Amino acid sequence: MSDITDLKNRLEKNLRVLGKWAQQQGIECYRLYDADLPEFAFAVDLYGERIHVAEYQAPARIDPAKVEARREGMLLALQEVLNVPARVLTIKSRERQRGTKQYEVEDNQGKFFSVREGRAKLYVNLTDYLDTGLFLDHRAIRRFIFEKANGKRFLNLFCYTGSASVHAALGGATSSLSIDMSNTYLEWARRNYQENKIGGKRHRLKRADCVAFLETLVDRRPPSLDASDENAEKGLFDLIFLDPPTFSNSKKTDNVLDIQRDHAKLIAGCMARLASGGLLIFSNNCRGFKLDAEIAARYRVKDFSRQSLDRDFHRNPKIHQTWLIEP
Repeated sequence: MSDITDLKNRLEKNLRVLGKWAQQQGIECYRLYDADLPEFAFAVDLYGERIHVAEYQAPARIDPAKVEARREGMLLALQEVLNVPARVLTIKSRERQRGTKQYEVEDNQGKFFSVREGRAKLYVNLTDYLDTGLFLDHRAIRRFIFEKANGKRFLNLFCYTGSASVHAALGGATSSLSIDMSNTYLEWARRNYQENKIGGKRHRLKRADCVAFLETLVDRRPPSLDASDENAEKGLFDLIFLDPPTFSNSKKTDNVLDIQRDHAKLIAGCMARLASGGLLIFSNNCRGFKLDAEIAARYRVKDFSRQSLDRDFHRNPKIHQTWLIEP
């Protein structure tokens, strides 16, 4: 099949170009392929010696037999081009997730393993959940946080598995508070903290509704901040990372989050928590998202989207948008 030959050629080219770049940059986990050929709508990520394949949901009009043939073709092409056995490949079907489904267990193999990213060692799991525990498209943002964190008090909202907080701590953050509603992800974050020998009173994980947290009075000190901090009574932070989901209606809270509708309120809450001279990093992956014009009118705003994507995501610049926001 000529289309399979085209696929192999594209995979070989990407491996040659991106593989060399990743090796030069010391990057162990990167995206090799992202629906480069429309008929093969897959995202292929390399996690060290393991490979994660996410199949984008095919339109209903496509013959299921053709979908299956393309899936088999992709898996065989990867084994041949990468010279790997089938057992190192994990394939999942990716479709739009709403509410709590993103947290649901897909399997229960418990196959966690550690990968290296910069100075950090982070746990990923390719089999048990829809997501792997490490958003590769945020690699450049985590590096930026590492570079900016020295001497800073860091707040990580919707912290997921805490990878950005690990980078902040390793980058010299004096304290950090990381918040998420999911016990699953907070436990995962604890694994990451233990793997990197961070934690204690200065680097805390908190299970809470981030929307409600931002709505609390500014002069009410979050209990996870170190009381010796001169600004602790005001609950101020020098560096904040806000990366909310596009939509969330978790049954653990009455708040229903729609990022397009609610982002201005979330940003205002973060700015109220930001110390003088501080920086908010706001990112989201909502397709078609538009930043409220009032935000640019009230604060100093810089579009950081291009700089927040490494080379392996330049083909898909809409995967997320990022802004740097200062008072």
